[in-house]
Amino acid sequence: MAGGDASLRPDRAERPIDWLLLPFQSFFRAEAASGILLLICTAAALFWANSPWRASYHDFWHAYAGLTIGSFTLKLSVQHWVNDALMAAFFFVVGLEIKREIIAGELASFRKAAVPIAAAIGGMALPALVYVFINWGQDTINGWAIPAATDIAFALGVLALLGKRVPTSLKVFLTAVAIVDDIGAVLIIALFYSGDLSMTALAAAGGITAVLVLANLLHVRWPLAYAVLGIALWLAFLYSGVHATIAGVVLALTIPARVRIDGGDFVAFAQKALDAFRVRAGGKESLLTKPGGQAVVHALEEACEHVQTPLVRLEHALHPWVAFVIMPVFALANAGVSLGGDLAAALFSAPSLGIMLGLIVGKQVGVTLLAWLAIRGRIGTLPEGSTWRQVYGASWLAGIGFTMSLFIAGLAFKDSPELLETAKIGILAGSLISGVAGYVILRMTPAMVPGNQTHGADSANSDGSSTV
Repeated sequence: MAGGDASLRPDRAERPIDWLLLPFQSFFRAEAASGILLLICTAAALFWANSPWRASYHDFWHAYAGLTIGSFTLKLSVQHWVNDALMAAFFFVVGLEIKREIIAGELASFRKAAVPIAAAIGGMALPALVYVFINWGQDTINGWAIPAATDIAFALGVLALLGKRVPTSLKVFLTAVAIVDDIGAVLIIALFYSGDLSMTALAAAGGITAVLVLANLLHVRWPLAYAVLGIALWLAFLYSGVHATIAGVVLALTIPARVRIDGGDFVAFAQKALDAFRVRAGGKESLLTKPGGQAVVHALEEACEHVQTPLVRLEHALHPWVAFVIMPVFALANAGVSLGGDLAAALFSAPSLGIMLGLIVGKQVGVTLLAWLAIRGRIGTLPEGSTWRQVYGASWLAGIGFTMSLFIAGLAFKDSPELLETAKIGILAGSLISGVAGYVILRMTPAMVPGNQTHGADSANSDGSSTV
């Protein structure tokens, strides 16, 4: 998303600074970069929390910071600013992705969405059932939703490391599964992990949402208007008892997804603008000396903005910030767990074991089984160019819970630091095993020969039956 088509980038003379920036630009354009950065921050958090400076880790993230405006004071710990404020931006981008997928993506039609939806439902339900089975009758039962989550950044990062060994359709399938999983996670957080509700704050949130919907209907496209209303919505949710990050999703669903000029009109205008540019600003002279050329550039820039939807522009602009700033900071703030003491006892305690088996067993069985049933029932088809073994490998990658699992664990066990530490151990262990297993399975699976849909012993027909 961030990089775009290299063939469409204009040629430019190399400058000395380009030699310095090129390695960094190449890294951040890579699909695996976000997952690699998350892994580095996770390792850094674990090292910090188990180093001689472990006290500073907890002191830093639990220090309080806030702001005061007149009689209004908002004060939260640094970790809460990350989990409640920065993650609201994360959920805002998630909401934009959900809306885009429903309008024009893999979830836009029942036929396209059926298999990912079924797979995601299986990938949420079975891990939760595994956890409930192991923790039944205990006070840890509240963590049932922790293994139901999927970390799409890590999962797609692993797929990116496999390069052309996996078809693009498999990446699209896993992304769609994760999007549906995110919808489920948002609903779970809103319905099951909310505190005492404030009707006044909820009414304020409802009023602000109504204003946002009205702005959408009136074709307001000014980002600052949505930003100001979004902050007000976040504050209302913060005091409502519903987790504040839900404000990000609600705000995203009100962002306009309509263009002001269609593609045909844009092509016609762009051609006229380019012709005018050749006349007014041709040659190699600086545009600063050619005001007519500047006017054409500004007009073309405005047309480029109007042919895009605000939804797509915001998603494109914010995605790098979420992938390379917010999620790594979240990992740094939440992945630091002390590995001292009786690690084996913590690893095999009921909550940790429920999370691990939910991610390792529940995810891959749930995703594969429900996908198979959907295809067998002829309501959808296998991702084009993929084999069942590849889908099974992707189902293991869905067991990388990490970011969302850590987030839900923080809500489920917010009043018990000991249980939260135990849950984090289960999340890290389950996600690591799932990721490694998924990589190995996909690495050892032969890629399909282009044009040969029956290549490989585990290929499948559209009805789910095998072709040997």
